[in-house]
Amino acid sequence: MNHPNTDPRREMGISDRGMGDNSGEAPTIAIRLKMFNSLSPYAGGSGPQSLEVPAGTVIGDLVARFGVPVNKIFLVLVNGKDVTRQLGAPVNLERELDDGDEVALSGPVPYSWGFGAPVV
Repeated sequence: MNHPNTDPRREMGISDRGMGDNSGEAPTIAIRLKMFNSLSPYAGGSGPQSLEVPAGTVIGDLVARFGVPVNKIFLVLVNGKDVTRQLGAPVNLERELDDGDEVALSGPVPYSWGFGAPVV
């Protein structure tokens, strides 16, 4: 048995939620991840990424895997729908992902309230 600190999934920031029993391969889901604006460098300069992640993965697992500081996330979309709690509130990191989901993370959009622009 691996020590929790040496588990490769933990090193990549992926939780073990939804991993099922240990009798074989852990179930996975396919997702697509996009990062925009000030978060695009965390994606390694590449465009959208197709990922296989363990079933039960939540947004916080992706954030940790790519090392994105939570306080730099301005907007989270899942399948084009805004899943952030409310304007200015912390990001909902516990939103569980489903097979086929498209996740978009964005930093503040230039000239938005996130950059200190007045809201008119």
